[in-house]
Amino acid sequence: MSNMITPSSTAAGRPPVREQTQDARRASRLFSLDAYRGLIMISLAFGGFGLAATARGMLEENPNDSFWMQIQQQFSHAQWVGWGYWDMIQPSFMFMVGVSMAYSYAKRAARGDSYLRMLGHAATRSLVLILLGVFLSSSWSSSTNWSFMNVLSQIGLGYLFLFLVLDRGWIAQMAVAAAVLGGTWAMYTYHDAPTIDLTTGDDSVGVSAEWAQKELALVGPAWQKNANVGQAIDVVVLNWFPRETPFEYNKGGYQTINFLPSLATMIFGLLCGELLRSEFSSWSKLSLLIIGGGVGVAAGYALDFYDLCPLVKRIWTPSWALFSSGICCWILAAFYLLFDVVKLRFLAYPLVVVGVNSLVMYFMGQLLRPWATKTLQTHFGGPSERAFGTGLFDLFGPAYEPMTHSIMVGLFFWLICLWMYRQKLFVRI
Repeated sequence: MSNMITPSSTAAGRPPVREQTQDARRASRLFSLDAYRGLIMISLAFGGFGLAATARGMLEENPNDSFWMQIQQQFSHAQWVGWGYWDMIQPSFMFMVGVSMAYSYAKRAARGDSYLRMLGHAATRSLVLILLGVFLSSSWSSSTNWSFMNVLSQIGLGYLFLFLVLDRGWIAQMAVAAAVLGGTWAMYTYHDAPTIDLTTGDDSVGVSAEWAQKELALVGPAWQKNANVGQAIDVVVLNWFPRETPFEYNKGGYQTINFLPSLATMIFGLLCGELLRSEFSSWSKLSLLIIGGGVGVAAGYALDFYDLCPLVKRIWTPSWALFSSGICCWILAAFYLLFDVVKLRFLAYPLVVVGVNSLVMYFMGQLLRPWATKTLQTHFGGPSERAFGTGLFDLFGPAYEPMTHSIMVGLFFWLICLWMYRQKLFVRI
Protein backbone atom coordinates (compact mmCIF):
# COMPACT_ATOMS: atom_id res chain seq x y z
CA MET A 1 0.00 0.00 0.00
CA SER A 2 2.88 2.38 0.74
CA ASN A 3 4.03 2.19 -2.90
CA MET A 4 0.70 3.23 -4.37
CA ILE A 5 0.53 6.68 -5.97
CA THR A 6 -2.64 8.62 -5.39
CA PRO A 7 -3.76 11.74 -7.28
CA SER A 8 -2.82 13.91 -4.33
CA SER A 9 0.58 12.39 -3.55
CA THR A 10 3.90 14.01 -4.41
CA ALA A 11 7.44 12.69 -4.75
CA ALA A 12 10.76 14.51 -4.89
CA GLY A 13 8.94 17.81 -5.07
CA ARG A 14 6.97 16.88 -8.19
CA PRO A 15 3.34 17.96 -8.63
CA PRO A 16 0.54 15.42 -8.12
CA VAL A 17 0.05 12.80 -10.84
CA ARG A 18 -3.11 14.48 -12.12
CA GLU A 19 -1.24 17.78 -12.51
CA GLN A 20 1.71 15.99 -14.11
CA THR A 21 -0.68 14.43 -16.64
CA GLN A 22 -2.22 17.80 -17.43
CA ASP A 23 1.21 19.41 -17.78
CA ALA A 24 2.43 16.62 -20.05
CA ARG A 25 -0.65 16.96 -22.24
CA ARG A 26 -0.19 20.71 -22.52
CA ALA A 27 3.50 20.19 -23.31
CA SER A 28 2.76 17.71 -26.11
CA ARG A 29 4.31 18.40 -29.49
CA LEU A 30 2.71 21.10 -31.63
CA PHE A 31 2.19 19.61 -35.07
CA SER A 32 1.87 22.99 -36.79
CA LEU A 33 5.24 24.06 -35.39
CA ASP A 34 6.97 21.02 -36.91
CA ALA A 35 5.29 21.79 -40.23
CA TYR A 36 6.29 25.48 -40.08
CA ARG A 37 9.85 24.54 -39.19
CA GLY A 38 9.88 22.07 -42.06
CA LEU A 39 8.69 24.71 -44.53
CA ILE A 40 11.48 27.09 -43.58
CA MET A 41 14.17 24.41 -43.56
CA ILE A 42 13.07 23.06 -46.92
CA SER A 43 13.06 26.57 -48.38
CA LEU A 44 16.60 27.10 -47.11
CA ALA A 45 18.11 23.68 -47.85
CA PHE A 46 16.51 23.63 -51.31
CA GLY A 47 18.29 26.93 -51.99
CA GLY A 48 15.02 28.76 -52.48
CA PHE A 49 14.26 26.17 -55.16
CA GLY A 50 16.70 28.02 -57.43
CA LEU A 51 13.99 30.53 -58.24
CA ALA A 52 16.11 33.66 -57.75
CA ALA A 53 18.81 32.46 -60.16
CA THR A 54 16.20 31.25 -62.65
CA ALA A 55 14.45 34.61 -62.46
CA ARG A 56 17.72 36.47 -63.13
CA GLY A 57 18.25 34.44 -66.28
CA MET A 58 14.69 35.01 -67.45
CA LEU A 59 14.96 38.76 -66.84
CA GLU A 60 18.12 38.94 -68.92
CA GLU A 61 16.00 37.78 -71.83
CA ASN A 62 12.95 39.87 -70.95
CA PRO A 63 13.70 42.63 -68.39
CA ASN A 64 10.04 43.67 -68.18
CA ASP A 65 8.56 40.28 -67.33
CA SER A 66 6.46 41.12 -64.25
CA PHE A 67 6.08 37.49 -63.18
CA TRP A 68 9.80 36.82 -62.94
CA MET A 69 10.37 40.25 -61.37
CA GLN A 70 8.05 39.20 -58.55
CA ILE A 71 9.75 35.84 -58.21
CA GLN A 72 13.16 37.47 -57.99
CA GLN A 73 11.92 39.92 -55.35
CA GLN A 74 10.36 37.19 -53.21
CA PHE A 75 13.34 34.82 -53.34
CA SER A 76 16.15 37.36 -52.94
CA HIS A 77 17.08 39.39 -49.88
CA ALA A 78 16.07 43.03 -50.02
CA GLN A 79 19.21 45.10 -50.56
CA TRP A 80 18.29 47.31 -47.61
CA VAL A 81 14.76 48.62 -47.02
CA GLY A 82 11.87 46.30 -47.89
CA TRP A 83 11.16 42.62 -47.72
CA GLY A 84 10.14 39.45 -49.53
CA TYR A 85 9.56 35.81 -48.63
CA TRP A 86 13.30 35.13 -48.51
CA ASP A 87 13.69 37.82 -45.84
CA MET A 88 11.25 35.88 -43.65
CA ILE A 89 13.55 32.87 -43.29
CA GLN A 90 15.59 34.17 -40.35
CA PRO A 91 12.66 35.82 -38.52
CA SER A 92 10.86 32.49 -38.74
CA PHE A 93 13.90 30.78 -37.17
CA MET A 94 13.89 33.24 -34.27
CA PHE A 95 10.12 33.20 -33.83
CA MET A 96 9.94 29.40 -33.81
CA VAL A 97 12.64 29.22 -31.14
CA GLY A 98 10.29 31.14 -28.87
CA VAL A 99 7.27 28.96 -29.70
CA SER A 100 9.34 25.82 -29.20
CA MET A 101 10.70 26.97 -25.85
CA ALA A 102 7.18 27.20 -24.42
CA TYR A 103 6.72 23.50 -25.18
CA SER A 104 10.17 22.05 -24.58
CA TYR A 105 10.64 23.46 -21.10
CA ALA A 106 7.05 22.65 -20.13
CA LYS A 107 7.91 19.07 -21.02
CA ARG A 108 11.06 19.24 -18.90
CA ALA A 109 9.13 20.69 -15.97
CA ALA A 110 6.45 17.99 -16.31
CA ARG A 111 9.07 15.27 -15.99
CA GLY A 112 10.42 16.89 -12.82
CA ASP A 113 13.43 18.99 -13.90
CA SER A 114 14.24 21.75 -11.43
CA TYR A 115 14.50 25.38 -12.48
CA LEU A 116 18.26 25.38 -11.94
CA ARG A 117 18.67 22.32 -14.13
CA MET A 118 16.63 23.94 -16.90
CA LEU A 119 18.63 27.15 -16.51
CA GLY A 120 21.84 25.18 -16.92
CA HIS A 121 20.47 23.50 -20.03
CA ALA A 122 19.50 26.89 -21.50
CA ALA A 123 22.97 28.31 -20.80
CA THR A 124 24.67 25.28 -22.34
CA ARG A 125 22.41 25.43 -25.38
CA SER A 126 23.20 29.13 -25.80
CA LEU A 127 26.93 28.45 -25.86
CA VAL A 128 26.61 25.48 -28.23
CA LEU A 129 24.48 27.48 -30.67
CA ILE A 130 26.93 30.39 -30.64
CA LEU A 131 29.87 28.08 -31.37
CA LEU A 132 27.97 26.19 -34.08
CA GLY A 133 27.32 29.52 -35.77
CA VAL A 134 31.04 30.35 -35.62
CA PHE A 135 31.81 26.89 -37.02
CA LEU A 136 29.50 27.46 -40.00
CA SER A 137 30.86 30.97 -40.57
CA SER A 138 34.36 29.44 -40.72
CA SER A 139 33.47 26.64 -43.13
CA TRP A 140 35.24 28.17 -46.12
CA SER A 141 37.93 30.05 -44.19
CA SER A 142 41.52 29.05 -43.52
CA SER A 143 41.12 29.90 -39.82
CA THR A 144 38.35 30.43 -37.29
CA ASN A 145 36.11 33.28 -38.37
CA TRP A 146 34.90 34.84 -35.14
CA SER A 147 31.68 36.21 -36.55
CA PHE A 148 28.32 36.13 -34.79
CA MET A 149 25.92 37.11 -37.59
CA ASN A 150 24.96 33.52 -38.47
CA VAL A 151 21.40 32.66 -37.44
CA LEU A 152 22.57 29.98 -34.97
CA SER A 153 24.89 32.44 -33.21
CA GLN A 154 22.14 35.05 -33.14
CA ILE A 155 19.75 32.56 -31.53
CA GLY A 156 22.44 31.51 -29.07
CA LEU A 157 23.20 35.09 -28.01
CA GLY A 158 19.57 35.66 -27.09
CA TYR A 159 18.53 32.20 -25.94
CA LEU A 160 19.46 32.46 -22.25
CA PHE A 161 17.72 35.84 -21.98
CA LEU A 162 14.65 34.30 -23.59
CA PHE A 163 14.64 31.54 -20.98
CA LEU A 164 14.74 34.12 -18.20
CA VAL A 165 11.37 35.55 -19.29
CA LEU A 166 9.76 32.11 -19.69
CA ASP A 167 6.56 31.78 -17.62
CA ARG A 168 6.83 35.38 -16.38
CA GLY A 169 3.41 36.35 -17.68
CA TRP A 170 2.52 38.11 -20.91
CA ILE A 171 2.59 41.61 -19.42
CA ALA A 172 6.18 41.22 -18.20
CA GLN A 173 7.20 39.58 -21.47
CA MET A 174 5.66 42.37 -23.54
CA ALA A 175 7.36 44.94 -21.32
CA VAL A 176 10.75 43.28 -21.87
CA ALA A 177 10.17 43.14 -25.65
CA ALA A 178 9.15 46.81 -25.68
CA ALA A 179 12.21 47.77 -23.63
CA VAL A 180 14.52 45.84 -25.95
CA LEU A 181 13.04 47.42 -29.08
CA GLY A 182 12.93 50.89 -27.54
CA GLY A 183 16.50 50.55 -26.35
CA THR A 184 17.63 49.40 -29.79
CA TRP A 185 15.89 52.35 -31.44
CA ALA A 186 17.60 54.75 -29.01
CA MET A 187 21.02 53.17 -29.57
CA TYR A 188 20.78 53.69 -33.32
CA THR A 189 19.06 57.07 -33.21
CA TYR A 190 21.35 58.78 -30.71
CA HIS A 191 24.65 57.25 -31.77
CA ASP A 192 26.89 59.80 -33.48
CA ALA A 193 27.90 57.72 -36.50
CA PRO A 194 29.55 59.13 -39.64
CA THR A 195 27.01 59.70 -42.40
CA ILE A 196 27.59 58.23 -45.84
CA ASP A 197 27.61 60.84 -48.59
CA LEU A 198 25.21 59.51 -51.20
CA THR A 199 27.09 61.21 -54.04
CA THR A 200 30.37 59.45 -53.26
CA GLY A 201 29.44 56.43 -51.16
CA ASP A 202 32.10 55.03 -48.85
CA ASP A 203 34.34 52.29 -50.21
CA SER A 204 35.97 51.82 -46.79
CA VAL A 205 32.74 50.17 -45.58
CA GLY A 206 31.73 48.57 -48.87
CA VAL A 207 29.10 51.10 -49.95
CA SER A 208 29.41 52.34 -53.54
CA ALA A 209 27.93 55.65 -54.70
CA GLU A 210 25.58 53.88 -57.11
CA TRP A 211 24.29 51.54 -54.41
CA ALA A 212 23.92 54.35 -51.86
CA GLN A 213 21.91 56.52 -54.23
CA LYS A 214 19.59 53.63 -55.04
CA GLU A 215 19.14 52.07 -51.60
CA LEU A 216 19.80 54.78 -49.01
CA ALA A 217 18.11 57.84 -50.49
CA LEU A 218 15.09 57.54 -48.18
CA VAL A 219 16.93 56.15 -45.14
CA GLY A 220 17.79 58.30 -42.14
CA PRO A 221 21.50 58.60 -41.27
CA ALA A 222 21.11 56.42 -38.17
CA TRP A 223 20.08 53.42 -40.27
CA GLN A 224 22.64 53.49 -43.08
CA LYS A 225 24.59 50.41 -44.07
CA ASN A 226 27.85 49.99 -42.13
CA ALA A 227 27.56 53.52 -40.74
CA ASN A 228 25.60 52.89 -37.57
CA VAL A 229 26.02 51.89 -33.93
CA GLY A 230 26.11 48.18 -34.76
CA GLN A 231 29.03 48.72 -37.12
CA ALA A 232 30.87 50.77 -34.49
CA ILE A 233 30.41 47.99 -31.90
CA ASP A 234 31.54 45.27 -34.29
CA VAL A 235 34.72 47.12 -35.23
CA VAL A 236 35.66 47.06 -31.55
CA VAL A 237 34.30 43.71 -30.34
CA LEU A 238 35.13 41.48 -33.31
CA ASN A 239 38.72 42.68 -33.28
CA TRP A 240 39.11 41.32 -29.75
CA PHE A 241 39.26 37.87 -31.35
CA PRO A 242 42.24 36.52 -33.31
CA ARG A 243 41.85 37.29 -37.00
CA GLU A 244 43.97 37.00 -40.13
CA THR A 245 43.09 40.61 -40.98
CA PRO A 246 41.34 43.23 -38.82
CA PHE A 247 37.56 43.33 -39.10
CA GLU A 248 36.40 46.38 -41.05
CA TYR A 249 32.79 45.70 -42.06
CA ASN A 250 30.33 42.98 -42.99
CA LYS A 251 29.63 42.91 -46.73
CA GLY A 252 25.92 42.40 -46.23
CA GLY A 253 25.64 45.04 -43.53
CA TYR A 254 24.67 42.53 -40.81
CA GLN A 255 25.57 43.39 -37.21
CA THR A 256 26.21 41.30 -34.10
CA ILE A 257 23.82 43.41 -32.00
CA ASN A 258 20.98 42.22 -34.23
CA PHE A 259 20.47 39.62 -31.50
CA LEU A 260 18.94 42.33 -29.28
CA PRO A 261 15.93 43.23 -31.46
CA SER A 262 15.68 39.63 -32.65
CA LEU A 263 15.32 38.68 -28.98
CA ALA A 264 12.03 40.57 -29.15
CA THR A 265 11.05 38.38 -32.11
CA MET A 266 11.80 35.30 -29.99
CA ILE A 267 9.76 36.73 -27.11
CA PHE A 268 6.79 37.23 -29.44
CA GLY A 269 7.20 33.59 -30.47
CA LEU A 270 7.30 32.59 -26.80
CA LEU A 271 4.05 34.50 -26.21
CA CYS A 272 2.44 32.58 -29.06
CA GLY A 273 3.75 29.28 -27.73
CA GLU A 274 2.36 29.96 -24.28
CA LEU A 275 -0.94 31.01 -25.85
CA LEU A 276 -1.16 27.70 -27.73
CA ARG A 277 -0.41 25.81 -24.51
CA SER A 278 -3.16 27.67 -22.65
CA GLU A 279 -6.67 26.47 -21.82
CA PHE A 280 -8.29 28.76 -24.40
CA SER A 281 -10.33 27.10 -27.10
CA SER A 282 -8.66 26.37 -30.44
CA TRP A 283 -10.70 29.05 -32.18
CA SER A 284 -9.84 31.63 -29.54
CA LYS A 285 -6.16 30.82 -29.94
CA LEU A 286 -6.46 31.12 -33.70
CA SER A 287 -8.25 34.46 -33.41
CA LEU A 288 -5.60 35.85 -31.06
CA LEU A 289 -2.80 34.74 -33.39
CA ILE A 290 -4.45 36.51 -36.31
CA ILE A 291 -5.13 39.67 -34.30
CA GLY A 292 -1.63 39.68 -32.84
CA GLY A 293 -0.15 39.27 -36.31
CA GLY A 294 -2.21 42.17 -37.56
CA VAL A 295 -1.04 44.41 -34.72
CA GLY A 296 2.61 43.53 -35.40
CA VAL A 297 2.36 44.12 -39.15
CA ALA A 298 0.48 47.41 -38.70
CA ALA A 299 2.87 48.70 -36.03
CA GLY A 300 5.98 47.83 -38.03
CA TYR A 301 4.59 49.29 -41.23
CA ALA A 302 3.49 52.48 -39.46
CA LEU A 303 6.97 53.07 -38.03
CA ASP A 304 8.39 52.74 -41.52
CA PHE A 305 5.65 54.80 -43.22
CA TYR A 306 6.06 57.74 -40.82
CA ASP A 307 9.87 57.65 -41.13
CA LEU A 308 10.41 56.76 -37.49
CA CYS A 309 12.25 53.54 -38.23
CA PRO A 310 12.74 51.87 -41.65
CA LEU A 311 12.00 48.21 -42.37
CA VAL A 312 15.54 46.82 -42.65
CA LYS A 313 16.02 43.12 -42.02
CA ARG A 314 19.82 43.25 -42.28
CA ILE A 315 20.12 45.32 -39.08
CA TRP A 316 16.83 44.01 -37.60
CA THR A 317 15.34 47.43 -36.98
CA PRO A 318 12.56 47.56 -34.34
CA SER A 319 10.02 48.12 -37.10
CA TRP A 320 11.27 44.97 -38.82
CA ALA A 321 11.04 43.00 -35.57
CA LEU A 322 7.38 43.99 -35.21
CA PHE A 323 6.45 43.58 -38.87
CA SER A 324 8.17 40.22 -39.39
CA SER A 325 6.82 38.85 -36.09
CA GLY A 326 3.33 39.72 -37.32
CA ILE A 327 3.90 37.79 -40.54
CA CYS A 328 5.23 34.84 -38.51
CA CYS A 329 2.07 34.93 -36.39
CA TRP A 330 -0.05 34.69 -39.51
CA ILE A 331 1.97 31.78 -40.92
CA LEU A 332 1.72 29.93 -37.60
CA ALA A 333 -2.02 30.68 -37.48
CA ALA A 334 -2.53 29.21 -40.95
CA PHE A 335 -0.58 26.07 -40.06
CA TYR A 336 -2.35 25.77 -36.69
CA LEU A 337 -5.72 25.92 -38.45
CA LEU A 338 -4.77 23.33 -41.05
CA PHE A 339 -2.86 20.84 -38.95
CA ASP A 340 -3.96 21.23 -35.32
CA VAL A 341 -7.57 22.40 -35.65
CA VAL A 342 -8.84 20.87 -38.89
CA LYS A 343 -6.12 18.17 -38.58
CA LEU A 344 -5.26 17.77 -42.26
CA ARG A 345 -1.97 16.35 -41.10
CA PHE A 346 -1.36 14.12 -44.09
CA LEU A 347 -0.73 17.31 -46.08
CA ALA A 348 2.09 18.27 -43.74
CA TYR A 349 3.97 14.97 -43.87
CA PRO A 350 6.72 16.18 -46.27
CA LEU A 351 7.27 19.20 -44.00
CA VAL A 352 7.21 17.33 -40.69
CA VAL A 353 9.82 14.82 -41.91
CA VAL A 354 12.22 17.78 -42.03
CA GLY A 355 10.76 19.77 -39.15
CA VAL A 356 11.60 17.12 -36.55
CA ASN A 357 15.22 17.03 -37.77
CA SER A 358 15.63 20.68 -38.65
CA LEU A 359 19.23 20.92 -37.41
CA VAL A 360 20.31 18.06 -39.67
CA MET A 361 18.60 19.64 -42.69
CA TYR A 362 20.14 23.02 -41.91
CA PHE A 363 23.68 21.65 -41.70
CA MET A 364 23.27 19.59 -44.87
CA GLY A 365 22.04 22.65 -46.72
CA GLN A 366 24.92 24.76 -45.44
CA LEU A 367 27.78 22.27 -45.82
CA LEU A 368 26.94 19.43 -48.19
CA ARG A 369 25.54 21.13 -51.29
CA PRO A 370 28.75 20.78 -53.38
CA TRP A 371 29.11 17.12 -52.36
CA ALA A 372 25.46 16.37 -53.13
CA THR A 373 25.78 18.06 -56.53
CA LYS A 374 28.86 16.03 -57.43
CA THR A 375 27.24 12.80 -56.23
CA LEU A 376 24.11 13.38 -58.32
CA GLN A 377 26.18 14.25 -61.38
CA THR A 378 28.33 11.14 -60.91
CA HIS A 379 25.37 8.78 -60.85
CA PHE A 380 22.83 10.55 -63.06
CA GLY A 381 24.92 12.58 -65.46
CA GLY A 382 26.24 16.11 -65.28
CA PRO A 383 26.72 18.83 -67.88
CA SER A 384 29.32 16.77 -69.75
CA GLU A 385 28.02 13.31 -68.93
CA ARG A 386 24.53 12.80 -70.30
CA ALA A 387 21.97 10.38 -68.94
CA PHE A 388 18.58 9.66 -70.45
CA GLY A 389 19.48 11.97 -73.32
CA THR A 390 20.26 14.99 -71.16
CA GLY A 391 22.06 16.00 -67.98
CA LEU A 392 20.12 15.59 -64.74
CA PHE A 393 20.03 19.32 -64.10
CA ASP A 394 19.08 20.07 -67.74
CA LEU A 395 15.94 17.95 -67.77
CA PHE A 396 13.74 21.00 -68.32
CA GLY A 397 16.18 22.96 -70.42
CA PRO A 398 19.11 25.29 -69.65
CA ALA A 399 16.82 28.17 -68.60
CA TYR A 400 15.49 26.14 -65.68
CA GLU A 401 18.81 24.52 -64.74
CA PRO A 402 19.24 26.53 -61.48
CA MET A 403 15.75 25.52 -60.35
CA THR A 404 16.16 21.86 -61.32
CA HIS A 405 19.59 21.72 -59.69
CA SER A 406 18.35 23.18 -56.38
CA ILE A 407 15.29 20.95 -56.23
CA MET A 408 17.26 17.78 -57.00
CA VAL A 409 19.87 18.54 -54.34
CA GLY A 410 17.11 19.45 -51.88
CA LEU A 411 15.29 16.18 -52.56
CA PHE A 412 18.55 14.35 -51.90
CA PHE A 413 18.68 15.93 -48.44
CA TRP A 414 14.96 15.34 -47.88
CA LEU A 415 15.37 11.62 -48.51
CA ILE A 416 18.05 11.48 -45.83
CA CYS A 417 15.64 13.16 -43.40
CA LEU A 418 12.90 10.72 -44.43
CA TRP A 419 15.17 7.78 -43.64
CA MET A 420 16.05 9.29 -40.25
CA TYR A 421 12.36 9.95 -39.54
CA ARG A 422 11.45 6.33 -40.25
CA GLN A 423 14.33 5.12 -38.12
CA LYS A 424 13.24 7.50 -35.33
CA LEU A 425 16.64 9.21 -35.35
CA PHE A 426 16.33 12.80 -34.17
CA VAL A 427 19.28 15.17 -33.61
CA ARG A 428 18.73 17.85 -31.00
CA ILE A 429 20.87 20.08 -28.81
